[in-house]
Amino acid sequence: MLMYVYVYILMSLFGSGLFVYIYKYKHFLLMLLSLEFMILSIYMLLMMYVSNYSYEFFLCMFFLSMSVCEGALGLSLLVLIVRTHGSDTLLMFDNLW
Repeated sequence: MLMYVYVYILMSLFGSGLFVYIYKYKHFLLMLLSLEFMILSIYMLLMMYVSNYSYEFFLCMFFLSMSVCEGALGLSLLVLIVRTHGSDTLLMFDNLW
């Protein structure tokens, strides 16, 4: 019973991260933060699933390392965009084409 409450909480956290990602698309930093929020909720859901069924934790560590690489790549892109365009708004990217 308690596991279903945790699953419901984690799915609502994922849904709120997805909501922020969809409706706050104007700033690149907010999009990155909401993506990390969704990835952390998926990671916690995966950890709960693995610990409940007593599987190995190798997949969780692989997922965590890939999410760290994704976060570092996103932050480096954010720094590059801010240095070249002066702002992190996505409306500034219309002049790239």
